[in-house]
Amino acid sequence: MSVSENISTIETPKKGKIKTFFSLLWSDQFAFFAAVFLILVLTSVIFGPMLLDYDAGRQNLRGRNAAPFDFTRGWMWFLGGDQLGRPLLARVLVAAQNTIFVAGGAVMISMTIGSVLGVIAGNSRGRLGQFIPRIADVIMSFPSLLLAVIVLYMLEPSVSNIIIVLAITRIPVYLRTARAEILEIRERMFIQAAIVMGASKFRIIFRHMMPMLLPTLLTVATLDFAFVMLAESSLSFLGIGIQPPDITWGLMVSQGRPYLTTAWWLSFWPGLAIIFTTLSLNLISNWIRIALDPQQRWRLEIESKKND
Repeated sequence: MSVSENISTIETPKKGKIKTFFSLLWSDQFAFFAAVFLILVLTSVIFGPMLLDYDAGRQNLRGRNAAPFDFTRGWMWFLGGDQLGRPLLARVLVAAQNTIFVAGGAVMISMTIGSVLGVIAGNSRGRLGQFIPRIADVIMSFPSLLLAVIVLYMLEPSVSNIIIVLAITRIPVYLRTARAEILEIRERMFIQAAIVMGASKFRIIFRHMMPMLLPTLLTVATLDFAFVMLAESSLSFLGIGIQPPDITWGLMVSQGRPYLTTAWWLSFWPGLAIIFTTLSLNLISNWIRIALDPQQRWRLEIESKKND
């Protein structure tokens, strides 16, 4: 008996959409805990600056380079203090907002522009379909980080400029992905049937093509979010990213670099936050890829059945 026949014999009880979602997520426990960590990060992004902004900027020279795990100073000093006596826990939580905001903004802009251009190029059989991919070739001819360094040296390294620069460098990723997917989807039988039945081009794109394209774009965007976050951290580490008094995780790593031999925790905690966030995004991306693929989703469904 084939695998597909075995799967068809499994009786799966009807579940609500929310329960099914959590059941599939729990079937990959690495992805589940990654999702929990990302929820904590998003909570820090929303509430961190509102609750801890004052503490994150308040200097206390008596607490300069205070060692971590010192409970005598209070829970705010659990991760230690920085070179100006500011509690690292508050600063890491507050810095999450700028780090996630830059990465999220760059990904949203690049995904929107790149996907639109890719869909147009994939559905165009004329010169436009050949011209648009050359835009991606031109952008990709420059190393993305080097291009960002050059532009930010000429412009003010503000949050908006960093988002725009990083978004431009990532447009080719979505343009090429969307174009390749559309070129494959438009040759399928159900698209040909829709054309024969007289469906308009806009209906074919938004009703038939986009539902099949979005899962791929979502998976790529999740992975790209981690890449853009690392790129922003690299720019901040080089000193041409977000400037003080604003803070990001990459800037905190850069500011702690001179104290690595005497106060390693200044760079360690924001660096650990970057690592865990990037790892969690990669795990969630892998789960999304499997969950949204009908040919692979059965793996999660069988594991979910065992857990039930």
